[in-house]
Amino acid sequence: MTGREKMEAAFSAGGTPEIPAVVPYEDIFIRDHWDELTDLPWWYREAPDLELQLAWQRKVIAEVGQDWFRLPKGSSRKEREEIFIEERPEGVYRVNRRTGERERLRRPPVGGEVIPGGSRPLPEDFEDVEDAIPPPDDSPPDSVLRDGRGDLAGRLLEEFGGTFLPYSPVDSPLWSCYSLWGFEGLMVMVGTKPELVKFACERFLAHAVRSVREWALLGSRAVWIEECMTDMISPAAFRELSLPYARRLVDEIRDLGMKSIYYFCGNPFDRWDEVLSVGADALAFEESKKGFRIDIEDVVERVRGRFVVFGNLDAMGLLERGSDAELRQEISRQIAAGRRNKGRFVMSLGSPVTPGTPVGRVKLYCELVHELGR
Repeated sequence: MTGREKMEAAFSAGGTPEIPAVVPYEDIFIRDHWDELTDLPWWYREAPDLELQLAWQRKVIAEVGQDWFRLPKGSSRKEREEIFIEERPEGVYRVNRRTGERERLRRPPVGGEVIPGGSRPLPEDFEDVEDAIPPPDDSPPDSVLRDGRGDLAGRLLEEFGGTFLPYSPVDSPLWSCYSLWGFEGLMVMVGTKPELVKFACERFLAHAVRSVREWALLGSRAVWIEECMTDMISPAAFRELSLPYARRLVDEIRDLGMKSIYYFCGNPFDRWDEVLSVGADALAFEESKKGFRIDIEDVVERVRGRFVVFGNLDAMGLLERGSDAELRQEISRQIAAGRRNKGRFVMSLGSPVTPGTPVGRVKLYCELVHELGR
């Protein structure tokens, strides 16, 4: 079976006879392991040029061996005509041919940027939120195809769409509020101004819906919904401020003919019923850490074949630091649990690949899944 066939079978009622392997947070993995994955300059990821984008994407997709790939949204034709990347002795620049404007680009550091806390005022009322979250683009969603932003996705689908499942990510509306208020501010707003949080969630939901409509037109077949830090609010607040918006997003994805994967980052111990009631086609969880335990066998026991279950292999303690024998043993254990979920199972990691994990380890993980998952 091809990777795409395995993934599609896992989402079917009958499950898959061959377990697929995926790596979540592919963008983080690529950022932190660029020099292992490709011999191309780092700035190719920033280039509007279609052929440069295809060059690095081909190398990365072929190198790892997982069974899906993240479908990108490319630059518009206008941007490709006007913008180019110039490599100079003193640095790399994004240059506008028409205006001559230059912007220096800096390579993203391994592990990501450390974003310092700012002093900007946080939104405190409905008007502030309206200003902070403008309405989404009101042009027809198919403008993403007409203006050329879908050209890159189209080329990649021609080359890889028959072999690997194309997917796209989106944030849940409540998790999107973190970008608005930060951690402390969001926790305070949930406790003191829930109606304002609801208002923000409605606006973020509109943006998420716009995004998934564009992804569907580009050819994506699955959407990874990220939900973070919502185990830190009460179950009642989760039911009020997260669940309704996550459900509506899942419904939209399903209506568009795509599959939804709801990734709950945190401890679901006191809100299992709520998480299951989101209604996503698949559920994914962190590995056991941070003082809590999420065993894939317990997840399968709760799900009982109603949804696809994604594995939660320990990305740091096992993928990075475990022995080959330990890695094989845990993959085998999780696959056995997934078989008990009527074969509706995808082997995955519980969190992103760590910077210290060699690409060879990730390839070994995929190879072991394909061997043990037959």
